[in-house]
Amino acid sequence: MKKSLLIITIALLSFRGMAQELPFVKEPVFQAGEVLKYKLRYGFITAAEGTLKVLDSDLKFDGKPTFKLSVDAATSGTFDIFYKIRDHYDSYIDKVNLKPYFYQENIREGSYRREDKARFSQAEQKVVATKGTFKTPNSQTFDLVSTYYFARSLDISKMNIGDEVKVNYFLGDEINQLEIQFVGRETVKTKLGKIKCLKFSPSIKPGRIFKKDSKLYLWITDDGNRVPVKAQVEILVGAVTMEIKSADGLKYPLAIVK
Repeated sequence: MKKSLLIITIALLSFRGMAQELPFVKEPVFQAGEVLKYKLRYGFITAAEGTLKVLDSDLKFDGKPTFKLSVDAATSGTFDIFYKIRDHYDSYIDKVNLKPYFYQENIREGSYRREDKARFSQAEQKVVATKGTFKTPNSQTFDLVSTYYFARSLDISKMNIGDEVKVNYFLGDEINQLEIQFVGRETVKTKLGKIKCLKFSPSIKPGRIFKKDSKLYLWITDDGNRVPVKAQVEILVGAVTMEIKSADGLKYPLAIVK
């Protein structure tokens, strides 16, 4: 199962089992028109860039209105010469409960090509995808993209340092889980200014990219938006850092330190 490094860093994947559903805030922390842009650095070199968009959709599923979540990831500079990546992901989610109805991805990485689709039936706890039909552990299972937006909208008001949240997601031909531990609060210097942030440590699986003892850290704005502004992880050779470039169409003011 092949995934671009940028999307791996954004989604931060691991696997375990879970049955209970997670509480989320009464309304999404994002809105149609939000556009987030990131760069992925390998050492001092910008290796890739990504754009995440929230769009109003004309499509309805089960009679319910949806947001369209769109993600584009591409290598840049020297990396684009040696290994070109052009990945595109779409997810259609319910505007109220944020659960996905439909997901599709178009992967172009070097000579590798893949197109996958998945239809989510939350009430029936199943996903009908390109590679078959899969049973989900509960009625709150997400795709790679909607996991990211749902996690932003989780109610973490009662979390203490060391507490964890776990979100189930489907990708390719298996059900995985994103597990995130709350580490604390920090002020982070970004291109947008110094921002008050919540710091988390998402779990990762060692293997082809990550070291056995690699630690991943993610900083999100400590405000109503919960926008990730930075992520950092050691890989087998060197380290990778994701940094925000711009954030437009946000629902709330950023927690910028003046």
